[in-house]
Amino acid sequence: MISELENGKIKITVDTNGAQLKKLILKKNGKNYLWHGDSKYWGRSAPVLFPIVGRLKNNHYFYKGQKYEMTQHGFARDKEFELVEQSKNHLTYLLEESKDTLEKYPFKFRLQIIYNIKGNSLDITYRVINQDQKNIYFSIGAHPAFYWPLAENEKKEDYYLEFEKKETADKHLLESGLLNHQRKKLLNNSRILELKPEIFKDDALVFKNLVSEKVTLKSKKSEREVKVEFKNFPYLGIWSQSAEAPFICIEPWQGIADSVDSTGKLEDKEGINELKSGRKFECTHTISIN
Repeated sequence: MISELENGKIKITVDTNGAQLKKLILKKNGKNYLWHGDSKYWGRSAPVLFPIVGRLKNNHYFYKGQKYEMTQHGFARDKEFELVEQSKNHLTYLLEESKDTLEKYPFKFRLQIIYNIKGNSLDITYRVINQDQKNIYFSIGAHPAFYWPLAENEKKEDYYLEFEKKETADKHLLESGLLNHQRKKLLNNSRILELKPEIFKDDALVFKNLVSEKVTLKSKKSEREVKVEFKNFPYLGIWSQSAEAPFICIEPWQGIADSVDSTGKLEDKEGINELKSGRKFECTHTISIN
């Protein structure tokens, strides 16, 4: 089921399937800034990543000595959520454990995804509530894809990412989707990362513990831009499916892929969140468009 929210500046549509954002439209120009999900390149637009972010080593993990299978980015993106609350400015979606999820993930939980619009900005809040009698372990992340380029008469090379603060940062390299402990210098006391189609030839750009809490996709030829604010997200991924794919993903993460030498023990996984029984975890990222 598709639901809509709009104000004087923007309009969004969200699908109960995956509680996935499907459109993000700036009303003054009628432009949808969010990738439409063409399976020729990538059939999604903005999936939620839960209860893992990235790939597990050998697509499984261990908890209390038992082995559980789980594919990349977890199961939430493929589940039907319930729309439990709607007002003029916000939508709240809910996913709870089921027989199917308990076979892959032995925890009782409530996952709420809350969309709230204000001006030309969209806040997306992830709320995880531990419904179990034991501590639960999880990661969660965003994966929104934006058109790149944003205007029909522009090229990918006309675009760059502008970080909030000067960064000296490496990208952490992936090997078959797993971190291999190698790094490559990408930013040296700079706020600007020039974008070219070949920048993703070795998979996603994975950053850890950036100084910045905001990054903006900008054009050298127009005023169109997308700003993503990611306070309290220790990891950031930037990705596109191929040199030809007409989109770029800016991904705030509370979690990260396994490493090539991971033990596979869920409690020891890098970036994992531990939540006590009855407690609530919450984080919010914001997308603003111009």
